[in-house]
Amino acid sequence: MVEKVSKSRIRWIGPDISSFESPPRQRQLHQEISELSAKERALDELIKDCAQQLFALTDDKDNERLAYVTYQDVQSVEAYRKQMTFAIKAPPQTMLEIPAPGENTITMRIQSTRGPIEVYLFEPKQELSSNNVSGGEPASASASKPPEQPDEKESPPPQSEEMPEGSNS
Repeated sequence: MVEKVSKSRIRWIGPDISSFESPPRQRQLHQEISELSAKERALDELIKDCAQQLFALTDDKDNERLAYVTYQDVQSVEAYRKQMTFAIKAPPQTMLEIPAPGENTITMRIQSTRGPIEVYLFEPKQELSSNNVSGGEPASASASKPPEQPDEKESPPPQSEEMPEGSNS
């Protein structure tokens, strides 16, 4: 309840608002918000920690020669066993564009000004198939050895390749 005190002023004369208990649903929602906020903070910390670890790992030049996956590594992931998978090895600052997919096709464009781009195709239940897209000639790839590191003294011309459209099955 309110009472008019003067021309433009009113005063609350009812019971103390803080004495009202919030409905159970409102309390439940406040509790849920608190729990979700705590989970969000925990996830933010985990993401921050992972980013720091990834940066430390990739920034270490000794680890550079070990930064690869094998055919067996890819095939050990259940989600990749039954579908065609591409692995792309490209220099830093390579641009990858994937426009909106068409009907049953996906197109990608890869462009590098800093060196060759290698694309490895992993087909279901077949041996490793490799293609050095930037050179246009097949490159040899071993299922158990990392790809060879390019000579850092070389300065290859800019590369830009349009990947062939593939079936999206």
